[in-house]
Amino acid sequence: MSEATVADLGPLHDYVEYDHASDNFLADVLEGLRKPQKELPSKYFYDERGSQLFDRICELPEYYPTRTEMALLRHISADVAELVGDGATVIEFGSGSSTKIRILLDALDAPRAYVPVDISREHLLASAKELADDYPDLQVIPVCADYTQPFDVPVIEGEKVRAGFFPGSTIGNFSRDAAVSFLRAAASDVGHNNGLLIGVDLKKDVDILHAAYNDAAGVTAAFNLNLLERINRELDGTFDTGAFTHDARWVPDPGRIEMHLVSERDQTAEVGGESFSFAAGESIYTEDSHKYDIAGFQALAAEAGWRAIEHWTDPDELFSIHLLRVV
Repeated sequence: MSEATVADLGPLHDYVEYDHASDNFLADVLEGLRKPQKELPSKYFYDERGSQLFDRICELPEYYPTRTEMALLRHISADVAELVGDGATVIEFGSGSSTKIRILLDALDAPRAYVPVDISREHLLASAKELADDYPDLQVIPVCADYTQPFDVPVIEGEKVRAGFFPGSTIGNFSRDAAVSFLRAAASDVGHNNGLLIGVDLKKDVDILHAAYNDAAGVTAAFNLNLLERINRELDGTFDTGAFTHDARWVPDPGRIEMHLVSERDQTAEVGGESFSFAAGESIYTEDSHKYDIAGFQALAAEAGWRAIEHWTDPDELFSIHLLRVV
């Protein structure tokens, strides 16, 4: 771990970077491609270009989660602020562009600090500096880390409460066991009797889901294919990205969208001195997006040591936001 390693922190109060933020990209790629069902960790989507593409996805007309969650956040923000309390430090896991947090910060009573945690260093710093400029009375301390790995929350003088923030239904990208593990770690990060505000996508008509993950403009396809392009850029891979297509499919049991990159022909690609063969129609599994019902998610959270305090849904019941508290 290193602190304040960036020469120009600008309006930021501090900066913390963990060694695991960079992880071992090559080792993880090789491990995934050696499996019978080839796979790549979804956390590697979010290099600078991947983060920019995801921001574009969030603006697509087919992609309902972002606009639905933001509208719901605006509607409930006063209630959330009252439940959280004043003088809060807000820790956002996977902060991205730090857009939704503004709704919460505007509603909270005298928030003490904002700690965005993200793996994409450049994107994290740019977003954190912009937010710090807009909220000059707020301590903004970005933490560059893989939030699924252990990290320490900075000590904030005058902090009264802590609240975690995990929007976007990113919890759906975890398997059940991994989701429980993350929620347990988040409980430790915020501490006893503190809260977590979390967005959870709901089960719904399959046509809505299919459109959301296979948009007409092809932005999600570009986002998925950028993972192979990143391997080529950073690991001297030899993937012919034009010979793979994006496929997002609904799997009823256990109830999730699966994203794949499908080989259009028999081909080989090299990474790190190893050669990998692909048959026509064979896929690389890149991401899950589990969908929940309210009771199912609350049961998951309880398993990880959280008590459900309140939940809200939009009028069409596409999306839900839950306030949990550490037992």
